[in-house]
Amino acid sequence: MKHPQMTLAQYVKKRNGVALGAAGSLSNMLHNSLGAASFAQFWLYWNPIWGYYLARFIMQPCRQVMPGALAIIATFTVSGALHDLAISLLKAQFVWPLTPWFSLMGLGVVATKVFNITYGNQPWPLRAFFNASWVLGCYAIVKLL
Repeated sequence: MKHPQMTLAQYVKKRNGVALGAAGSLSNMLHNSLGAASFAQFWLYWNPIWGYYLARFIMQPCRQVMPGALAIIATFTVSGALHDLAISLLKAQFVWPLTPWFSLMGLGVVATKVFNITYGNQPWPLRAFFNASWVLGCYAIVKLL
């Protein structure tokens, strides 16, 4: 049986703890995502509006035709490509630095799930450091290549 789709408003409230557009929405998103217990959980809280559409239109269809780990990587890759497309249109020239960066972050999400890498027992500042390090580390790797 297929589960009913959550509305965008329900999804944002679930992820942020406050209603869509409510005061404190941005600060809750930053606090929850940076303080997440793993890099995989970081992405559950980061940009819930974009996450809603990625989950609904990319991740769910991908999971029907490929293993979950590949669906995660594909979703991150599509997200990076869409970001690159927006930048390319604004600059009126082809750019693609975000596609490999997002793909690598997708691999990081899969790795934290496969190897059960968590740091939820650490204080918030240390969790924020770890999560930011994952994001910046993936970017540094892409820049080095």
